[in-house]
Amino acid sequence: MSNGIFSVPTPVNEPALDYAPGSKERELLEAELRIQSEIKIEVPVIIGGKEIFTGKTSEMICPHDHGHVLGTFHQAGEKEVNLAIEAAMKAKESWESMPWQDRAAIFLKAAELISTKYRYILNAATMLNQSKSAYQAEIDSTCEIADFLRFNVQFMQQIYSEQPPRNAKGTWNRLEYRALEGFIFAVTPFNFTAIAGNLPTSPAMMGNVVLWKPASTSILSNYYLMQLFKEAGLPDGVINFLPGRGSQVGNPVVASENFSGLHFTGSTGTFNRLWKGIANNIDNYRSYPKIVGETGGKDFIVVHESADPQQVAVAAVRGAFEYQGQKCSAASRMYVPSKLWLKIANSMETILEEIRMGDVQDFGNFMNAVIDENSFDNIMSYIENVKKSDNAEIFFGGKGDKSRGYFIEPTVIVAKDPHYISMEEEIFGPVLTVYVYDEDFDNILELCNETSPYALTGAVFARDREIIVKAERKLKDSAGNFYINDKPTGAVVGQQPFGGARGSGTNDKAGALFNLLRWTSPRTIKETFCP
Repeated sequence: MSNGIFSVPTPVNEPALDYAPGSKERELLEAELRIQSEIKIEVPVIIGGKEIFTGKTSEMICPHDHGHVLGTFHQAGEKEVNLAIEAAMKAKESWESMPWQDRAAIFLKAAELISTKYRYILNAATMLNQSKSAYQAEIDSTCEIADFLRFNVQFMQQIYSEQPPRNAKGTWNRLEYRALEGFIFAVTPFNFTAIAGNLPTSPAMMGNVVLWKPASTSILSNYYLMQLFKEAGLPDGVINFLPGRGSQVGNPVVASENFSGLHFTGSTGTFNRLWKGIANNIDNYRSYPKIVGETGGKDFIVVHESADPQQVAVAAVRGAFEYQGQKCSAASRMYVPSKLWLKIANSMETILEEIRMGDVQDFGNFMNAVIDENSFDNIMSYIENVKKSDNAEIFFGGKGDKSRGYFIEPTVIVAKDPHYISMEEEIFGPVLTVYVYDEDFDNILELCNETSPYALTGAVFARDREIIVKAERKLKDSAGNFYINDKPTGAVVGQQPFGGARGSGTNDKAGALFNLLRWTSPRTIKETFCP
């Protein structure tokens, strides 16, 4: 099948535009930013292809200018959830029986729409509603989501072509990769438009129908994704769009007998609550649900004395402060030998002093605002804790201002205690805590491994190869994505499948065929020709 006439196009990672001053792409993006800044749109619930205006609305704002309202969105409740389940189950039979090549064509067309017609629409929406810089939006809401769709089509073909290798004389053994029996619930986060696109489409690609609950702080870009999916030919009811409060959508979803799977990215606490809700309803389901989740992180950089200080400094700043540290992979704790700290600290300070922060429409700003007031207050509570503590001090930054936008300076904390609170707890903001050590490196590796309940990403910096081997071995369970002499962020679809274990999720690796396999229920068929 993979070499036959139905072979899909070989995927190539979408090139990122750089939006240089005077470039055509910059001109087009600035024009789209002006358009979206000047209009206010009303986003409905979308069920079975129909727009539903529930009357219960909430505002979409710019985090960097929270007085600027981009529009409103309608929220779903139990009534809309039940309608969506009905619509999904109605669409299920025809969708799962559609030839996989035709399903592939829909999502390949969606990828083309993303990289052409919708490129500036998605990027502008992500910038304005999620406060991403042009560069961060480009690699997220254009490149990564297009990559997910194109590579997942290849993975789908690869899965379907996997068949039993041997057939006894007179028989034919084959595998059928069925969709799950009910519907999938996709719960997506604010911080990546690409994740918001991938979580509902990867199960749908495998023939499943989906209820999608987007984060309330990223509705604008997610709504445009729904529009382009429809334009690409996705049948009504295959993906149903349900903005709303978590419990008001989630509780009736997991209570349904047709609930068959959860595809989740978000906080560990929310994932745990959903899992418990599923467990409490386990006797109601037609089949055991499949649960896939990518959750929190307390991502590390471990530095050995053989490392290059300048490389560490650049990786720490980029890994910790791109997109205001609001990446589940962002560097948030770092272990540095005392003999290198002065050089690393000086280099970091030089870089940080050059960083500009402000409105996304000023392309010279490296950092923008954190997502909302709750996030701002939570992050600042950790920073204020440092100011009262004898166990840590602020090396750089430490100020926040939410008068106009939710702005927090890139903040570096130096902890005297390796178990200080900001070394252990996920903060999800522009805060990096450094522990300067004199201990044996083996002890630091053990400390890194045991400090956090998470195991998402991590990095080691060293020039000594024996040290790299030792760290790779000792920290094998500490990070699902491990980086050697590089920042622990920026996984690329088709190159570094993404996901972690422990408190960071089920490690089903978005951007690989492992994830798509979770949305199938294989059936073995044996046929005997002369019984």
